[in-house]
Amino acid sequence: MDRAIIDKYEAGGARLRQAVVNLTREDLLCKPAADADPSVGKWSIQQVLIHLMDADLIAIDRMKRIIAMENPLLAGFDENLFISKLMPEEQSAQDAVTILDLAYKNFGRVLRKLPEETFKRIGTHNERGVTTLGEYLQYMVNHFDHHLKFIHAKRAKMGKEMW
Repeated sequence: MDRAIIDKYEAGGARLRQAVVNLTREDLLCKPAADADPSVGKWSIQQVLIHLMDADLIAIDRMKRIIAMENPLLAGFDENLFISKLMPEEQSAQDAVTILDLAYKNFGRVLRKLPEETFKRIGTHNERGVTTLGEYLQYMVNHFDHHLKFIHAKRAKMGKEMW
């Protein structure tokens, strides 16, 4: 496994913090119109942030299970139900960013110390099947990047693009 993926994983919090810099609460809560360009997604930036926090905290638990247990079951969850039932608009976007930043850095320390063979350990996701630790880490970095693109697209639609 290319261990550079751990660098990218650990940098997620800083990248996320930068992605929401200078956005107001109104900006964070603004939802795209139902007929909006698919490149901006359907969720508000706030919902994306809370989704990333939920998904990545669950992912850390799954990775810990793969490291510590023999072929653990990795239970899926319905992200749309989490968004519709867990009141993301009532949660703090800044706290979510801070939680993720600390979680990525803290668990990154563990990932860096693991021997190469540990990244070949497996778990079985009830929806996606067998995955290695290395594959799952790559999946989560890709998941993060996927959602970060939506945040940047939403900023651009608001006229608040960063680049």
